[in-house]
Amino acid sequence: MLEKRLEKLKLKLKEADLDGILITKKENYMYISGFTGTYAYLVITQNNAVLLTDFRYANQAKDEAKFFEIIEYEGRLLDALNNVIASNNIKNLGFEENVITYKTYVEMKKNLKVEKLKPVDGMVEDIRIIKDAKEIEIIKKAVKIADDAFLHILNYIKPGVSECEIALELEHYMKKEGAKGTSFETIVASGYRSVLPHGTASNKKIENNEAVTLDFGAIYENYCSDMTRTVFVGKPKEELYKIYNIVLEAQKTSVEGAKKGFTGKEIDSIARDIIDKNGYGKNFGHGLGHGVGLEVHEKPSISKRGDIIMENGMVVTIEPGIYVENLGGVRIEDMVVIDHDTPIVLTKSSKELIVL
Repeated sequence: MLEKRLEKLKLKLKEADLDGILITKKENYMYISGFTGTYAYLVITQNNAVLLTDFRYANQAKDEAKFFEIIEYEGRLLDALNNVIASNNIKNLGFEENVITYKTYVEMKKNLKVEKLKPVDGMVEDIRIIKDAKEIEIIKKAVKIADDAFLHILNYIKPGVSECEIALELEHYMKKEGAKGTSFETIVASGYRSVLPHGTASNKKIENNEAVTLDFGAIYENYCSDMTRTVFVGKPKEELYKIYNIVLEAQKTSVEGAKKGFTGKEIDSIARDIIDKNGYGKNFGHGLGHGVGLEVHEKPSISKRGDIIMENGMVVTIEPGIYVENLGGVRIEDMVVIDHDTPIVLTKSSKELIVL
């Protein structure tokens, strides 16, 4: 598996006319090397793969990064990098332009003994976009932890309980079930706050007759899950029920349309057209979804700007929403694996309207 990833990256280096690439983003060095520690620099060429780290992680790197030469360095990182550059005869070195700060770039340009430093965008991310069978199995486990947490939290949501208390209970449950942590800051948005697509949990208490949107995920073996459900406490205004059914139709229909060969933009338009047809187009302001893997937001984008064509093995979210100020909001989200014409829905929690 790791060997195949390295070969794919080396092919991309050849296509980009690079002697080597410096990888510093954690999710990328983890994906390529297998090393899960928090400090590493990879230098990869056609003939060699080097992982530089310090004393804290040297033994871990030797254990996890089986296909890499492990260098435990002391002193300046730039000096250690220059030693690798010299021993591998690197003239043109790529670096992750979306990761390296300008300050670091200036320091590298001044100190690294290469002829050319070339900014590279998304070289590893483009390989990560297709998940292999093992990755999908891990993601399924992350999804199940979140699914189980949703079922658990339904007994906890009631008037007088704060959004923060609900978020804490969700997170506590997921960790008990094996989650390393949460994929992102848990969203619990109730009542007037449910119009906030990213309304992270506040001290507001749940009240009768309002919507509660829960958006959360678990990290399992470094892979993320992401799901959203909206439930009602008591009996909200009839318009919210109407909105729920529109969002549900849009969500189910666009899940069915998440097929190989379609662009993210085309899938997004399925949900957007349904919501617009029902008069709420201006109330659906975000994209329909995004890729999920080692990061909770990664390629491909399922949005108006999503130009990547879906391929088998891509894992994406489908999450339409409608948000009406002074009324409330509804969002429903599943994780889906692209698989020819029959998308595999990973999220198993019920999407039917729940009134607590």
